[in-house]
Amino acid sequence: MLRDSADALLSGVRFGKFVSVGAVGAVFDMATTTALIVSFGVLGEYAKLVGAEVAIVVMFAINERWTFSELGKSGAVPTLSRFVRSNIVRSGGLAVQFLIVRALRQLSVTVPVFGFDLWQLIPIPIAIGASVVLNYVAESLLTWRVTRS
Repeated sequence: MLRDSADALLSGVRFGKFVSVGAVGAVFDMATTTALIVSFGVLGEYAKLVGAEVAIVVMFAINERWTFSELGKSGAVPTLSRFVRSNIVRSGGLAVQFLIVRALRQLSVTVPVFGFDLWQLIPIPIAIGASVVLNYVAESLLTWRVTRS
């Protein structure tokens, strides 16, 4: 039983689906954020918050129907409960990204490339990678509860 629970969490197929859904979410995030800034003159920080929430909604919908489709009770109330938990998990993932980027940028590191300090960008994929793992584990355990029988 414990082994089945671990296998459910460590599923490479499920993780691959989760990562590909994240890529779709990133496209929605960037498109929404860009549209709000360019077309409507929304301040970047606010546009980013809206873009992130749009991505969270899209990723939840796809994960609900595809990545974790065999898990969770059906119906409006259980689905809404998973949606709320997913939002909380994803908000935690965003906070982790922020903290990692902030911490890494405090280091006295420079990576000059053609007059640009590449270190300004390097922390971003590191933070995204860390949050992908965190989000996958938290979504699996808290939102869709893959280890429950």
